[in-house]
Amino acid sequence: MLKWLPENVSTYGGRVDDIFYLIFYITAISCVLVLLGLVYFIFKYRARQGGRAVSLHGNTTLEILWTIVPAAVFVMLGFMSRAVWSDIRYTLPETDLRVKVTGSQFNWLMTYPGLDGQLGTQDDVTQENLLHAPVNRPVRVVLASKDVIHSFFLPHFRLKQDAVPGREIEVWFEATRTGRYEIPCAELCGFGHSNMKGYLKVDSAEEFETWAREKKAFP
Repeated sequence: MLKWLPENVSTYGGRVDDIFYLIFYITAISCVLVLLGLVYFIFKYRARQGGRAVSLHGNTTLEILWTIVPAAVFVMLGFMSRAVWSDIRYTLPETDLRVKVTGSQFNWLMTYPGLDGQLGTQDDVTQENLLHAPVNRPVRVVLASKDVIHSFFLPHFRLKQDAVPGREIEVWFEATRTGRYEIPCAELCGFGHSNMKGYLKVDSAEEFETWAREKKAFP
């Protein structure tokens, strides 16, 4: 299998990759078949000395087939994609780890709920451009924006969602491997867009508990 996506380190990333590669191979095979057919017809019906034009009225059976088959493929892909999308976006897991990420020109502000476990209270803990999360535990992220549309992008997690002014949009991920992963802004948001970059630090359970206690970021 071709590999040009970054390594997947999330629980649902594999399902996203499966859909991506399925669509890729279907379109690649279709493209090759169409191009081969084009070359064949160019050669077969090329201009020849003394050749005579022939009037063709088409083939109803072929026209039905090349309409029904692509339509069936599109419907199949639609149902498969819908199932994955529903599990990722519409089914938020129960977890005690919720963080608010606010985009602004040109940084990410991470807000942790503090010891009371509630976002938007006086003991919230903030940190710029560095999001901490434990491995093998779901984390819910509340996205917001102070100014323009930004896009919260975790390529290794197959997670991408716009942060829209005036709205709070909740997404989630569950890391399967510790490490440090880039969080670029994937939406052109102004002159300093290319420098808007944060990081997700996925810690082991012990490292995360130690950090959370020191920062008083979670109860």
